[in-house]
Amino acid sequence: MSHLLIFGLGYTAGRIAAAMQAQGWQLRATGSAGDIAFADRATVRAAIGEATHILSSVPPERAGGDPVMEAYGAALKGKALFYLSSTGVYGDRAGAWVDEATPTIAQSGEGRRNARAEADLAWLQLGARAFRLPGIYGPGRSALDRVREGKARRIDLPDQVFSRVHVDDIASGVVAALVQEVPAGAYNLGDDLPCSGNEVTEHACRLLGLPMPPLESLEEANLSDMARGFYMENRRVANGKAKRVLGWQQRYPTYVEGLAALL
Repeated sequence: MSHLLIFGLGYTAGRIAAAMQAQGWQLRATGSAGDIAFADRATVRAAIGEATHILSSVPPERAGGDPVMEAYGAALKGKALFYLSSTGVYGDRAGAWVDEATPTIAQSGEGRRNARAEADLAWLQLGARAFRLPGIYGPGRSALDRVREGKARRIDLPDQVFSRVHVDDIASGVVAALVQEVPAGAYNLGDDLPCSGNEVTEHACRLLGLPMPPLESLEEANLSDMARGFYMENRRVANGKAKRVLGWQQRYPTYVEGLAALL
Protein backbone atom coordinates (compact mmCIF):
# COMPACT_ATOMS: atom_id res chain seq x y z
CA MET A 1 0.00 0.00 0.00
CA SER A 2 1.36 3.42 -0.96
CA HIS A 3 1.26 6.14 1.69
CA LEU A 4 1.48 9.83 0.80
CA LEU A 5 2.33 12.48 3.38
CA ILE A 6 1.59 16.04 2.28
CA PHE A 7 3.05 19.06 4.00
CA GLY A 8 0.59 21.90 3.46
CA LEU A 9 -2.78 20.61 2.23
CA GLY A 10 -3.97 23.71 0.39
CA TYR A 11 -5.61 24.65 -2.90
CA THR A 12 -3.23 22.82 -5.24
CA ALA A 13 -2.11 20.00 -2.95
CA GLY A 14 -5.76 19.28 -2.18
CA ARG A 15 -6.40 18.41 -5.84
CA ILE A 16 -3.38 16.11 -5.82
CA ALA A 17 -4.57 14.47 -2.59
CA ALA A 18 -8.03 13.79 -4.01
CA ALA A 19 -6.55 12.20 -7.13
CA MET A 20 -4.25 9.93 -5.12
CA GLN A 21 -7.00 8.87 -2.72
CA ALA A 22 -9.13 7.98 -5.74
CA GLN A 23 -6.32 5.59 -6.73
CA GLY A 24 -6.40 3.92 -3.32
CA TRP A 25 -3.43 5.63 -1.71
CA GLN A 26 -3.37 6.25 2.03
CA LEU A 27 -3.02 9.94 2.89
CA ARG A 28 -1.91 12.06 5.82
CA ALA A 29 -1.33 15.79 5.73
CA THR A 30 -0.48 18.90 7.67
CA GLY A 31 -2.23 22.21 7.10
CA SER A 32 -5.68 23.57 7.90
CA ALA A 33 -7.34 20.78 5.90
CA GLY A 34 -4.97 18.07 7.12
CA ASP A 35 -5.11 15.65 10.04
CA ILE A 36 -1.70 16.42 11.58
CA ALA A 37 -0.47 19.60 13.26
CA PHE A 38 2.83 20.67 11.70
CA ALA A 39 4.26 21.47 15.14
CA ASP A 40 3.41 18.02 16.53
CA ARG A 41 6.93 16.73 15.99
CA ALA A 42 6.33 13.19 17.25
CA THR A 43 3.25 12.60 15.08
CA VAL A 44 4.86 14.15 12.01
CA ARG A 45 8.03 12.08 12.39
CA ALA A 46 5.92 8.93 12.74
CA ALA A 47 4.02 9.88 9.57
CA ILE A 48 7.31 10.45 7.75
CA GLY A 49 8.43 7.00 8.79
CA GLU A 50 5.24 5.40 7.46
CA ALA A 51 5.15 7.39 4.21
CA THR A 52 6.33 5.89 0.94
CA HIS A 53 6.08 9.30 -0.77
CA ILE A 54 6.28 12.83 0.65
CA LEU A 55 5.04 16.01 -1.04
CA SER A 56 5.62 19.53 0.25
CA SER A 57 3.65 22.54 -0.94
CA VAL A 58 4.85 24.72 1.95
CA PRO A 59 6.54 27.89 0.65
CA PRO A 60 9.71 29.17 2.28
CA GLU A 61 9.59 32.00 4.77
CA ARG A 62 10.12 35.43 3.24
CA ALA A 63 13.14 35.93 5.46
CA GLY A 64 14.61 32.71 4.08
CA GLY A 65 14.50 29.11 5.18
CA ASP A 66 12.15 26.28 4.32
CA PRO A 67 9.97 25.36 7.34
CA VAL A 68 9.76 21.69 6.38
CA MET A 69 13.49 21.38 5.80
CA GLU A 70 14.32 23.18 9.01
CA ALA A 71 11.98 21.09 11.15
CA TYR A 72 12.21 17.67 9.50
CA GLY A 73 15.00 17.74 6.91
CA ALA A 74 17.08 15.04 8.56
CA ALA A 75 14.11 12.65 8.66
CA LEU A 76 13.38 13.17 4.95
CA LYS A 77 16.64 11.71 3.68
CA GLY A 78 16.16 8.54 1.65
CA LYS A 79 12.44 9.17 1.05
CA ALA A 80 10.73 9.67 -2.32
CA LEU A 81 10.35 13.45 -2.22
CA PHE A 82 8.19 15.81 -4.27
CA TYR A 83 8.13 19.60 -3.98
CA LEU A 84 5.83 22.28 -5.41
CA SER A 85 8.17 25.07 -6.43
CA SER A 86 7.81 28.14 -8.65
CA THR A 87 9.08 29.32 -12.02
CA GLY A 88 10.05 32.45 -10.12
CA VAL A 89 13.32 30.64 -9.40
CA TYR A 90 14.44 31.61 -12.94
CA GLY A 91 14.15 35.34 -12.28
CA ASP A 92 13.64 37.89 -15.04
CA ARG A 93 14.63 36.61 -18.51
CA ALA A 94 13.37 39.56 -20.58
CA GLY A 95 10.74 37.37 -22.25
CA ALA A 96 13.13 34.57 -23.21
CA TRP A 97 12.26 30.90 -22.92
CA VAL A 98 13.48 28.99 -19.87
CA ASP A 99 13.66 25.25 -19.32
CA GLU A 100 14.95 23.04 -16.53
CA ALA A 101 18.54 23.49 -17.72
CA THR A 102 18.32 27.27 -17.24
CA PRO A 103 20.28 28.24 -14.12
CA THR A 104 18.12 29.46 -11.27
CA ILE A 105 18.83 32.55 -9.23
CA ALA A 106 20.23 30.37 -6.45
CA GLN A 107 22.55 28.57 -8.87
CA SER A 108 23.78 31.48 -10.95
CA GLY A 109 23.73 34.41 -8.59
CA GLU A 110 22.16 36.49 -11.37
CA GLY A 111 19.96 39.31 -10.11
CA ARG A 112 18.40 39.10 -6.68
CA ARG A 113 18.47 35.88 -4.71
CA ASN A 114 15.17 34.73 -3.30
CA ALA A 115 13.96 32.31 -0.67
CA ARG A 116 11.99 30.21 -3.17
CA ALA A 117 15.09 29.61 -5.31
CA GLU A 118 17.10 28.61 -2.25
CA ALA A 119 14.37 26.19 -1.11
CA ASP A 120 14.05 24.73 -4.62
CA LEU A 121 17.78 24.01 -4.65
CA ALA A 122 17.71 22.47 -1.17
CA TRP A 123 14.93 20.03 -2.14
CA LEU A 124 16.73 19.07 -5.34
CA GLN A 125 19.89 18.38 -3.36
CA LEU A 126 17.87 15.85 -1.32
CA GLY A 127 16.83 14.09 -4.53
CA ALA A 128 13.33 15.51 -4.88
CA ARG A 129 11.19 15.95 -7.96
CA ALA A 130 10.60 19.71 -7.93
CA PHE A 131 7.62 20.97 -9.92
CA ARG A 132 8.21 24.56 -11.00
CA LEU A 133 4.83 26.22 -11.37
CA PRO A 134 3.92 29.52 -13.07
CA GLY A 135 0.72 31.45 -12.30
CA ILE A 136 -1.91 28.99 -11.03
CA TYR A 137 -5.57 29.36 -11.95
CA GLY A 138 -8.64 27.20 -11.49
CA PRO A 139 -12.10 27.18 -9.88
CA GLY A 140 -12.56 30.34 -7.84
CA ARG A 141 -9.13 31.67 -8.84
CA SER A 142 -9.12 32.88 -12.42
CA ALA A 143 -9.42 35.92 -14.63
CA LEU A 144 -13.16 35.23 -14.76
CA ASP A 145 -13.43 35.72 -11.01
CA ARG A 146 -11.33 38.89 -11.05
CA VAL A 147 -13.44 40.38 -13.85
CA ARG A 148 -16.71 39.51 -12.10
CA GLU A 149 -15.45 41.01 -8.84
CA GLY A 150 -14.18 44.19 -10.49
CA LYS A 151 -10.61 43.38 -9.49
CA ALA A 152 -9.14 42.74 -12.94
CA ARG A 153 -6.38 45.07 -14.12
CA ARG A 154 -4.79 45.78 -17.47
CA ILE A 155 -1.23 47.04 -17.16
CA ASP A 156 0.39 48.82 -20.10
CA LEU A 157 3.52 46.68 -20.53
CA PRO A 158 3.44 45.68 -24.22
CA ASP A 159 6.30 43.18 -24.11
CA GLN A 160 5.35 41.49 -20.85
CA VAL A 161 4.57 37.76 -21.04
CA PHE A 162 3.78 35.12 -18.44
CA SER A 163 3.14 31.42 -18.35
CA ARG A 164 0.25 29.97 -16.38
CA VAL A 165 -1.22 26.55 -15.57
CA HIS A 166 -4.61 25.16 -14.57
CA VAL A 167 -4.61 23.58 -11.12
CA ASP A 168 -5.95 20.29 -12.50
CA ASP A 169 -3.04 20.10 -14.94
CA ILE A 170 -0.64 20.53 -12.03
CA ALA A 171 -2.40 17.66 -10.29
CA SER A 172 -2.15 15.38 -13.32
CA GLY A 173 1.56 16.13 -13.72
CA VAL A 174 2.38 15.46 -10.08
CA VAL A 175 0.23 12.32 -10.04
CA ALA A 176 2.11 11.04 -13.10
CA ALA A 177 5.37 11.47 -11.20
CA LEU A 178 4.03 9.87 -8.03
CA VAL A 179 2.85 6.69 -9.72
CA GLN A 180 5.95 6.22 -11.87
CA GLU A 181 9.63 5.80 -11.06
CA VAL A 182 10.63 9.09 -12.69
CA PRO A 183 14.09 10.61 -12.29
CA ALA A 184 14.70 13.15 -9.56
CA GLY A 185 15.10 16.74 -10.74
CA ALA A 186 13.09 19.75 -11.84
CA TYR A 187 9.97 19.68 -14.01
CA ASN A 188 8.24 22.76 -15.41
CA LEU A 189 4.45 22.44 -15.45
CA GLY A 190 3.08 25.27 -17.57
CA ASP A 191 0.69 25.73 -20.45
CA ASP A 192 1.55 25.92 -24.14
CA LEU A 193 0.77 29.61 -24.68
CA PRO A 194 2.76 32.13 -22.64
CA CYS A 195 1.19 35.55 -23.17
CA SER A 196 0.42 38.83 -21.48
CA GLY A 197 -1.92 39.04 -18.55
CA ASN A 198 -3.91 41.60 -20.52
CA GLU A 199 -4.68 39.04 -23.21
CA VAL A 200 -6.21 36.69 -20.65
CA THR A 201 -8.18 39.47 -18.95
CA GLU A 202 -9.56 40.69 -22.28
CA HIS A 203 -10.63 37.16 -23.23
CA ALA A 204 -12.37 36.74 -19.87
CA CYS A 205 -14.24 40.02 -20.40
CA ARG A 206 -15.42 38.86 -23.82
CA LEU A 207 -16.61 35.52 -22.42
CA LEU A 208 -18.58 37.29 -19.69
CA GLY A 209 -19.82 40.12 -21.89
CA LEU A 210 -18.42 42.67 -19.44
CA PRO A 211 -16.43 45.85 -20.14
CA MET A 212 -12.67 45.70 -20.09
CA PRO A 213 -10.86 47.50 -17.29
CA PRO A 214 -8.92 50.61 -18.35
CA LEU A 215 -5.34 50.30 -19.52
CA GLU A 216 -3.06 51.67 -16.80
CA SER A 217 0.63 52.36 -16.49
CA LEU A 218 2.47 50.49 -13.74
CA GLU A 219 2.67 53.75 -11.79
CA GLU A 220 -1.06 54.50 -12.16
CA ALA A 221 -1.99 51.00 -11.02
CA ASN A 222 -0.53 51.66 -7.54
CA LEU A 223 0.10 47.96 -6.97
CA SER A 224 1.35 46.34 -3.79
CA ASP A 225 5.05 45.54 -3.60
CA MET A 226 4.27 41.86 -4.17
CA ALA A 227 2.10 42.51 -7.23
CA ARG A 228 4.58 45.01 -8.61
CA GLY A 229 7.37 42.47 -8.24
CA PHE A 230 5.33 40.05 -10.35
CA TYR A 231 5.38 42.52 -13.24
CA MET A 232 9.11 42.98 -12.91
CA GLU A 233 9.75 39.45 -14.21
CA ASN A 234 9.18 38.42 -17.80
CA ARG A 235 9.74 34.92 -19.19
CA ARG A 236 8.26 32.05 -21.20
CA VAL A 237 8.36 28.63 -19.56
CA ALA A 238 9.02 25.52 -21.67
CA ASN A 239 7.23 22.32 -20.62
CA GLY A 240 8.79 19.74 -22.96
CA LYS A 241 10.60 17.77 -20.27
CA ALA A 242 7.39 17.05 -18.34
CA LYS A 243 5.72 15.86 -21.53
CA ARG A 244 8.65 13.62 -22.49
CA VAL A 245 9.55 12.16 -19.09
CA LEU A 246 6.21 12.13 -17.26
CA GLY A 247 4.03 11.51 -20.31
CA TRP A 248 2.13 14.61 -19.19
CA GLN A 249 -0.60 15.99 -21.41
CA GLN A 250 -2.59 18.97 -20.21
CA ARG A 251 -6.34 18.95 -20.23
CA TYR A 252 -6.13 22.72 -20.73
CA PRO A 253 -3.14 23.45 -23.00
CA THR A 254 -3.94 27.19 -23.09
CA TYR A 255 -6.00 29.69 -21.13
CA VAL A 256 -8.67 29.51 -23.86
CA GLU A 257 -9.62 25.93 -22.97
CA GLY A 258 -9.12 26.57 -19.27
CA LEU A 259 -11.41 29.59 -19.05
CA ALA A 260 -14.03 27.93 -21.27
CA ALA A 261 -14.20 24.99 -18.84
CA LEU A 262 -14.37 27.28 -15.81
CA LEU A 263 -17.15 29.31 -17.41
